[in-house]
Amino acid sequence: MPLPSRRALLTGTIVAGVGAVLTACSGSDDGSAGAGGTASASGATIDTLFGEVQVPADPRTLIALGWGDAETVLALGGQVVATSDWLGFGGDGVGPWAQDLVTREPEQLGTQELSYEKIAALEPDVILNTRQSNAEAVQAELTKIAPTVGPPPGLKTSYGTPWRDQVHLVAAALGKQDEGAKLVSDLEAEFTRVAAANPAFAGRTVAVAAFYSGKFGAYVTGDGRVDFMTELGFTQSPKVQALAKDDSFYVELSDEQLDQLDADLVVVFPIGATAAEITANPGIQNLPATKDGRIVVFDDTTLSNAFSSGTTLGLGYALDHAVPLFAQALA
Repeated sequence: MPLPSRRALLTGTIVAGVGAVLTACSGSDDGSAGAGGTASASGATIDTLFGEVQVPADPRTLIALGWGDAETVLALGGQVVATSDWLGFGGDGVGPWAQDLVTREPEQLGTQELSYEKIAALEPDVILNTRQSNAEAVQAELTKIAPTVGPPPGLKTSYGTPWRDQVHLVAAALGKQDEGAKLVSDLEAEFTRVAAANPAFAGRTVAVAAFYSGKFGAYVTGDGRVDFMTELGFTQSPKVQALAKDDSFYVELSDEQLDQLDADLVVVFPIGATAAEITANPGIQNLPATKDGRIVVFDDTTLSNAFSSGTTLGLGYALDHAVPLFAQALA
């Protein structure tokens, strides 16, 4: 399916008889209780990791700081005055699958280090920070500026807000609960369709890793990339999961640990590096999965970013372009 038609499906521009309510979103594997909230004429009360947040009705000035928050606002038909470019897209700070939804150029803010003075000067009605490091100190500073919608209640994994919860949280802040419910149901239907079309994925183990700064890291349960694969029917590699630490969404791997990546399917992508550096690594070359052709190394930055985006728009792109690579590797 070409991107434009899928994008139309996942932007929530058409809402017909959606009866789902905001609180009917799924929990995550890491203990998130799911995003929820109560709407009223004066705004909404949204349940978050840091407690209840009161947001005004029809907020006009939105700042999107969390990973994927800006794209989620765009998918719901809104705009942001400023955002954080977590994946280094440049320009408006969103992926190419969302670019033509931008009608006002947002100011670019930092990611790890924020200027609270700069944020305050923008006089936001609401700050969105739904996928983040879960730092209470940051939440406290942002709350001094404007109502700040953080991650869902019970979340343990940093940057681990599931895409469903992110949609529901942002939709609640915008007063677009029906549109949010449709975004979720549409993408769920796509995952179901694609998984059914690829029965070979069911129950197969997968390891997802990245190569950055000359080293490898593997993603664990609670990370959106692993969630993407499990929604397709794959099972997270037990060997990788056994290395998981505390609330981190990934584990660093030494050269001696690269054999732990072996699985029925191995997916690796570079960050600030090249695919050639991955395929030339002796540890990767020696994996049984590599020798059998059951490895996918993304050499397309756009695809890597879509796979990592955790947004309805980006994940839709990844379903179109990554799934055929997985199927080919397992054929």
